[in-house]
Amino acid sequence: MQNLRGIIFMLLAMAGFAVEDSLIKVLSVQFPISQILLILGLGGMVIFLGIALVQGHRLITPNLLSMPFLVRFFSDMFAALFFISAIALIPLSTASTILQAVPIIVTMGAALFLGQMVGWRRWSAIIAGFIGVLIVIRPGFDGFEPASILAVLGVIFLATRDLATRVMAPDLSTITVSAYAFLAMALGGVIALPFFPPMQYPDAVAWSMFFCAIILGGLAYVAVVIATRTGDIGAIAPFRYSRLVFAIIIAVTFLGERPDMPTMIGAAIIVASGVYAFWRERLRSSMENLA
Repeated sequence: MQNLRGIIFMLLAMAGFAVEDSLIKVLSVQFPISQILLILGLGGMVIFLGIALVQGHRLITPNLLSMPFLVRFFSDMFAALFFISAIALIPLSTASTILQAVPIIVTMGAALFLGQMVGWRRWSAIIAGFIGVLIVIRPGFDGFEPASILAVLGVIFLATRDLATRVMAPDLSTITVSAYAFLAMALGGVIALPFFPPMQYPDAVAWSMFFCAIILGGLAYVAVVIATRTGDIGAIAPFRYSRLVFAIIIAVTFLGERPDMPTMIGAAIIVASGVYAFWRERLRSSMENLA
């Protein structure tokens, strides 16, 4: 029952993130990326700062100057800058497909930088996942979109953020870290200001879309936390890939996108590789617990 509860919250979170991405895609037609980053970042920061203050979380601790936290903070900033730019410039289905490579890169990074043991089977899954990304991007072929490199850069910074999170001090609460993550997003918007057109004043419809994106992003983040703290993470984590399913449904139904066959094949390879890597990690952990 605990696993089922965790899976439901993970599915709700991924649906929320997919809808948030689609709102960003629509807003990017009218507003520069810098403004979107600023509004979403400041809005999310206000929400999580309020939660942190109500719940009595410490907002300033010496560990804010630790290397893991600083790496996470700047990774959050550049991940938002690159990935939201990718959402604006390439099809949502393509950006969401590339995003699914994050767990694979995290597994590789844990082996290379954190000393985690990764056997040849998971290395094979990592290589297969990268092949899937190359199939989606198609460098050197007619279907190649240079802006897809922005999504790849965003994925690299997201994976770096997750690796830094693994070694952060435990006294930094999830709510506090989330508030600083949205601050990092806002700072990403500040950095982007000189590279994008002037900001536009949103009308009532646009403000409502910004508000929905902020609320959905916050609720989805909280749902992920609940999901990962409920039941067996090995059983729940693979449902992160449902974000791709939700994104493709939204992209096809509401945005008029038509993902081509290479994108679908690449997506299948990336998801299969990630699920296999999750399964192998779960199996390895079970064997270590029995030893």
